[in-house]
Amino acid sequence: MTRISSNQSGKDAGTAEYDLVILGSGAGGKLAAWTYGKQGKRVAVIERKYIGGACPNIACLPSKNIIHSAKVASYFDRAKEFGIDNKGFAIDMGAVRERKRKMVSGLVDVHLEHYKASGTDLIIGSGRFIGPKTLEVALPDGTTRQVRGTNVMIDTGTHAAIEPIPGLAEAEPLTHVEALELDEIPEHLLVLGGGYVGLELSQAMRRFGSKVTIIERHDRLVHQEDDDVTDALRSLFEDDGIELVLNTRLKRASGKSGDSVKIVLEQNGAEKTLTGTHLLVAAGRVPNTKDIGLDLAGVKLTDDGYVQVNERLETTAPGVWAVGDVAGSPKFTHISADDFRVVLANIAGGKSVTTNRQVPSCLFTDPELAHVGLSEKQAKARGLPYRLFKITMADAVLRVHTLSETRGFLKALVETNSDRIIGFTAFGVGAGEIMAAVQVAMIAGLPYTALSDAIIAHPTLAEGIGSLFGSAPEVIDLRQEKGKSRV
Repeated sequence: MTRISSNQSGKDAGTAEYDLVILGSGAGGKLAAWTYGKQGKRVAVIERKYIGGACPNIACLPSKNIIHSAKVASYFDRAKEFGIDNKGFAIDMGAVRERKRKMVSGLVDVHLEHYKASGTDLIIGSGRFIGPKTLEVALPDGTTRQVRGTNVMIDTGTHAAIEPIPGLAEAEPLTHVEALELDEIPEHLLVLGGGYVGLELSQAMRRFGSKVTIIERHDRLVHQEDDDVTDALRSLFEDDGIELVLNTRLKRASGKSGDSVKIVLEQNGAEKTLTGTHLLVAAGRVPNTKDIGLDLAGVKLTDDGYVQVNERLETTAPGVWAVGDVAGSPKFTHISADDFRVVLANIAGGKSVTTNRQVPSCLFTDPELAHVGLSEKQAKARGLPYRLFKITMADAVLRVHTLSETRGFLKALVETNSDRIIGFTAFGVGAGEIMAAVQVAMIAGLPYTALSDAIIAHPTLAEGIGSLFGSAPEVIDLRQEKGKSRV
């Protein structure tokens, strides 16, 4: 059965021995616990607060819950477009929050059942290393407990970064955690950061009725993406009535978020002041490696504070592994889950590595942005010639007209000297689901012609895959300096 916490101190009970001790219960850690536990191994998971980690409690799933409520609100706002007279509507943010909380509570119960079924010892408390592969846990009742593992896994994740800008911390800004707990609609939300978190929450709050201003240090939203992607996102957000303040440097902040807050920034050499009622910070992440005794465990950190690991996810301490965000892995729950696969194989003597794996991503704006494999920017940086296939959703995916969701495009990169798909991007309704179909083909090593020749049910969103790969490509050959030519 699952044992939660303990009222016995380390002094009284000694040091409990386990086959695997996991610090943190994110995707990689909990999957390892459940798998190892069901194999009959002794497993302990130390979790400070969020059973199951950030994803089901304060990140991925709660944010998508809120985003879906905002999508429903947008349908009410567009009701006449669908032939419906809505006669007005109101947003009850308390009810929106309660729907999210109910989902989270149910997910936590599901996690507890998995821990129980696996026989994992779930210890609620704050853990820190006190020696090689040995941790002390400060329990809620004020006592402590010591545990040691033959193997130890670090899965402590990251938290939102608040830069050392004068007045910023004192303004008590929201992070995504507090934003998902709002029971009121911000009158004017200032958002620091034009990345995934900032964009998703900005659009949702705008659809609930907030005035929203996004402040981004770069000259483009999600600046690492291809220009056609960032252009499409900029157009989307401007059409939604969201103000974009780009190419800025934040100088200072004052006031209190939730009441009145003012930020002073520099844009194109000129000083500018913005005032709002709420301030959301979504400008990067910081690894949770502070004050957990990693030096006592022999675990070294990278220059930017992440746990130093090799391609097998081994730390600098024998028998100690790290997974997920804290290991510097791409910050997606599905990558943490794949880290679990790598570590579990290697604990068993395998040679699994993280290098050259596919990293799919999905930005859950409306419409979605999904990507896997190489982008055009990446292919060009490598001097890699490719054939570019690109179509608009409106022209080639007929299902979008039935949904009145015609914005966006599909594009794919195919190697010029083979028919292998090396990259795919979708910006449109159902983009994540469409991407998954192409990703499976990429994993299988299928030529793009297998998709262009496939019979895909009509009218579905995935049908656009056939239209995409059946279109005429454009050849991009940087190595031979041929520029662009039609074929």
